[in-house]
Amino acid sequence: MEKSRRAFLGAAVAGLAGAASAGTAQAAQPNEARFVQVWSCGGLAEAMVPAHVRFTEKTGIKVVYTGAFAGALGKSLLTGSGSTEVFCGRVLQLAKNLRKAGKMLQFRPLCFTNYGIAVPKGNPKGIKGLEDLAPKGFRLAMAPLASPPGSAAVMAILKLSGMTEKLMPNVLDKRASCIQSTVKEVCDGRADAMIVERRICRIERFAPYLDYIPLPAGLQPPGPLTFTVGVMAGAHDPEAAQTYQDWITSPEGQAFFEKAGFISAYTEEGQALVKQLEVYDA
Repeated sequence: MEKSRRAFLGAAVAGLAGAASAGTAQAAQPNEARFVQVWSCGGLAEAMVPAHVRFTEKTGIKVVYTGAFAGALGKSLLTGSGSTEVFCGRVLQLAKNLRKAGKMLQFRPLCFTNYGIAVPKGNPKGIKGLEDLAPKGFRLAMAPLASPPGSAAVMAILKLSGMTEKLMPNVLDKRASCIQSTVKEVCDGRADAMIVERRICRIERFAPYLDYIPLPAGLQPPGPLTFTVGVMAGAHDPEAAQTYQDWITSPEGQAFFEKAGFISAYTEEGQALVKQLEVYDA
């Protein structure tokens, strides 16, 4: 499943590269409406889609948006097989690599993700922390074969907590590979809990059925927790790209990310994470 997914993403990136070239050519036509092309990690889509509607209403600049696997998109940008004007990636080092390669002009912190425990609405098991997931017979949902960072981040949490040996026997399906398909088991009451990002619990089709118990800061995985927004070199309309970056990091733009379950990079909590994780352009 994972190989086919990556093959699909590779094909998608190739298609997007063609679309980017076509978009740039079209932009040269006189009297055409302004637009900015934005690529992001797919996990940001729930915030990005409504944010872009508001951005266009406010500025008149249309957003041509693609949300997909950031690793594949980033690789295409680094190799030159794809191009975009604004890139919002999940891995901080990816933004730094794009800067070093001259592909990105500059970047800013966008938002952060965090992890906790998703439980059925009303928390029928009275879950308060990871230790409550350990009793024999507890039905723990997990997607151990999910592509990074999904499974890796959860395993890092278990390692930090010292709970790996206690919790893994309770995992219902050790072959599961999709986070969102697996969290549906908690929504349906087929599982008692799942360790997930808060943003998953805010997705429209899951939110009515889930409650979220945050994990303490000391149990958050080392990464990747950071999302950045960068203006790429060669943008057909640099002013539009800069306007987008300015707005998406403004209080109005950031409100969409907070609503979707992310931590705004420009709150007190977000600024502390900027310093802790050293999210600085260089």
